[in-house]
Amino acid sequence: MNRTKKKNDKVLLKTLQFLNRRFAYWIIFLIIGLVLFSSMYNNVKPIVLDVTKFEPSKETIRSPFTIEDVNATERARQEAANEVEAQYVLKPEIGQNRVDLIRSIYDSAIELQDELMELNIQSQVENTEEELDVKSPTLKEKVDWLKEKLTENVIVDLSNSTLETLVNSNKLDLTIAKDAAVTAVNNVMSKEILNSEVESARDRVEEELRFVSIPENLKIATIELARYAITQNYFYDPEKTEEMRQQAEENVDPVYILQGQIIVEEGQLVNQKIWEQLELIGLVNTDFPYMPFIGLIIFVSALIGVIYSYFNENRRNETTHKELIIFSVILVTSIVIMKGISSIPIKQYDISFVFPAALCAMLMKILLNDRLGIIGTIVLATSAAVIFNGQSSGSFHLTIAIYIIFSGLAGIAFLSNQNQRSKIFQAGLFVSAINILVIIAMLFIPNTKFSVSQYLIYGSMGIFSGISSAVLTIGFLPFFEAGFGILSTMKLIELSNPNHPLLKKILTEAPGTYHHSVMVANLADSACEAIGANGLLARVACYYHDIGKTRRPNFFIENQMNAGNPHDHLPPETSRDIIIAHAKDGAEILKKHHMPKEIIDVAMQHHGTSLLKYFYHKAKESGKEVREEDFRYPGPKPQTKETAIISIADSVEAAVRSMKNPDKEKIETLVKNIIKDKLKDDQFSESNLTLKELKIIEQTLCETLHGIFHNRIEYPKIKEKGENNARN
Repeated sequence: MNRTKKKNDKVLLKTLQFLNRRFAYWIIFLIIGLVLFSSMYNNVKPIVLDVTKFEPSKETIRSPFTIEDVNATERARQEAANEVEAQYVLKPEIGQNRVDLIRSIYDSAIELQDELMELNIQSQVENTEEELDVKSPTLKEKVDWLKEKLTENVIVDLSNSTLETLVNSNKLDLTIAKDAAVTAVNNVMSKEILNSEVESARDRVEEELRFVSIPENLKIATIELARYAITQNYFYDPEKTEEMRQQAEENVDPVYILQGQIIVEEGQLVNQKIWEQLELIGLVNTDFPYMPFIGLIIFVSALIGVIYSYFNENRRNETTHKELIIFSVILVTSIVIMKGISSIPIKQYDISFVFPAALCAMLMKILLNDRLGIIGTIVLATSAAVIFNGQSSGSFHLTIAIYIIFSGLAGIAFLSNQNQRSKIFQAGLFVSAINILVIIAMLFIPNTKFSVSQYLIYGSMGIFSGISSAVLTIGFLPFFEAGFGILSTMKLIELSNPNHPLLKKILTEAPGTYHHSVMVANLADSACEAIGANGLLARVACYYHDIGKTRRPNFFIENQMNAGNPHDHLPPETSRDIIIAHAKDGAEILKKHHMPKEIIDVAMQHHGTSLLKYFYHKAKESGKEVREEDFRYPGPKPQTKETAIISIADSVEAAVRSMKNPDKEKIETLVKNIIKDKLKDDQFSESNLTLKELKIIEQTLCETLHGIFHNRIEYPKIKEKGENNARN
């Protein structure tokens, strides 16, 4: 009776959870629909008057009262404001800053020359007795030392050849070059330089340095540094300009429609100005037109249907529910931005091209997947066709729809690695290029005649759209990562800190396990990077994957040092339970400390369902009847590529560490056999690893291990005393 009751309770609980989840789904879809409908409402709302626009009026219409013609007043004020010239201000401190920057770069190079000379003298003195050749630092090492003295912005902006020239030049030439560069930059920057004049100013500084008496390669580097230093110092003063424009606007008297004033005479064409005045005084027919709104409801329902079809097909409980929320937030945010841009009162240009069209697609690819990115792009593009219809003569702005589709697809295609912010910005630059091409095509196809300046403005809009998509993507990512519990790069870096309490626990309680984890992390990281998996996640997960061993550290060989092995005095079944328990114990410790789910999964899955061969054979040798499944880890098998790679690296590191005098051939054979055994044991069936990727992993692990153990192979060549000291 109790069993039946419990079973019924479980069924009831699952039913309620299912209903709650379905109810939440419909609420989210309803919210998306309301946002789409409200954003497009004003764009389809027809204006019905007693008179027809651009047709003769059937009667003379007078104003029933006096009212300010806000539009006419605004136009007059705008015209007055537009007549005010832009105001500019010179900022001399910028010139001084750029001069100081050039001086500091040369000073860093001169300082490096002094350090290199001192290092050379010191090395010669220290190696005199052994009569060894003093190895001079390589060019790369010199450049790296110079980079340590410079800021990150300088390193990024200067070419590597310039840095190489600086470190290879002597002190006298550098001093001459510094004086010449500082003088030239100071001369040019003392004059007013607008943004449009920067390039010509750089040409002037280059001409001034062209005849400096220094080596040619240093002269080229000096010219690059001087050109780099030249920047805008004459800036538009928005406050002063705005103040003068406001004064001009305040001097304009309001334009009024007076009571009794004729708005339109009988037979007169109702033009745009008259139409606006009729709207202002409220002489508009209030009959409500239903057809456009019915069409909008159908339109929005179709868009919701596309979204629903994906999530209904790929329903995966909480995971899909979380994905739907993320998808909804990104889509709604993009719609809000789009609506805001569409409200900007600019008529002479199609402002819709400014919209960050790839933002939605890039965020969805990073946080969700490519397919949802494509769906989001399509929904966004079709919505934009209505929201931006004020920029076209019809009900749909098809040009912006095509523009958003191309831009979004370009963002998905070019975005290769969501774990690196630089890759996102790089994708934004590629998107900008695609935007420009699409805009040019859309303007050329209808044989539109524009001036060069107009084409440049539209091209600038495309560049702004691509770059702003990348910048907003980078800016929004931390909020999504924190708000939805997504394991971000910054969180992984934080968890990799050696001062983390759990890492300190492993180091103090199981130092052998700590060293083993670090070695496995190096192997897994390199293998993951080789196949395009998340190397940082693998590295950090490795640090914690064996934390369960801290409960019984002495039962694991890497922590036994010179002490005896307690398993020699235990039955194989007991040893089996202790060894297998470390995976579950580790997961429990990580859960207790609220570690990310990805880290916990690695601790639980890194052994999969593999067999404890040693204790299994030991049990069989005792004469007992033993089942193989009793000596297997409970699993589950690795569910991701990163976890599968960690399982390989874990086994490989332990096996290589136990080898005597490992060489290249032994390591390659060992790695190949371990991967072969795991593949034969079906440990990778749920991780999506391909055979091609396994081959790459094998090669990468062999290369990494060969580098790690190379020095150990060379030990016999060291003198006996040195060898003993090294081994100690």
